[in-house]
Amino acid sequence: MNRLVATVAAGLLLSTVAACSSDAGGSSDDARAADKPRSVTVFAAASLKTSFEQMKPKFEAANPGTTVTFNFAGSSDLVAQIQQGAPADVFASADTKNMDKAAADDLVEGTPANFATNTLEIVTPPGNPGQVDSIDDLAGSDLQVVLCAPEVPCGAAAESVEKAAGIDIKPASEEQSVTDVLNKVATGEADAGLVYVTDVKAAGDSVVGVTFPESADVVNTYPIAALSGSKNVELAQAFADFVTGTEGQAILEAAGFAKP
Repeated sequence: MNRLVATVAAGLLLSTVAACSSDAGGSSDDARAADKPRSVTVFAAASLKTSFEQMKPKFEAANPGTTVTFNFAGSSDLVAQIQQGAPADVFASADTKNMDKAAADDLVEGTPANFATNTLEIVTPPGNPGQVDSIDDLAGSDLQVVLCAPEVPCGAAAESVEKAAGIDIKPASEEQSVTDVLNKVATGEADAGLVYVTDVKAAGDSVVGVTFPESADVVNTYPIAALSGSKNVELAQAFADFVTGTEGQAILEAAGFAKP
């Protein structure tokens, strides 16, 4: 009888040890999964560069083990890259037109969320050597003016502003992103250009901004969405939610963006 009790007790002890070992292994696996490095690649309009780079450390801190990588360019270039299979998890466009292109090709996961709006402002080199006071001055033949290309959101907005003001600007060059326009003006390669209000604010003393009333007639709405080709759609959606959330909106507001 004592031998039977000892045998049963030994069996129970072994079962308990095995169960504990199994539980410990599961916890270890869960811990390793939580610590596994993750990444999210965000394709974003050039005008979002300053704001999104400020969001990066906050999002990474809220999502331990996550690394955010950005690709900033003109929205039309970005959507073309996505259509051609470039690895991207999130798309943030400076207009709804280019987001619609991505959605039409079934590249968007879920419904895009509008998260900001922006308007144009005239930008000149420090000191405003061309004495630009209004949008009408940009149509003067003696000024070197740079604009975004028509297919880029800031270029499409510039065309709409021209129509609203009843003028025809003859640009010295058409750039593929708003930052290219800003850089040409800041370095003195051009007398003036049209960029977003947020770009002028971010540039600080390197440029001078000139507001004009017609800009209120042309407002760009910015949408963001996770992409269906993402290898981590949940993390991609988490970044989009961060942008539309309290912290993201505060950063965008400080940069000069308005609510959608």
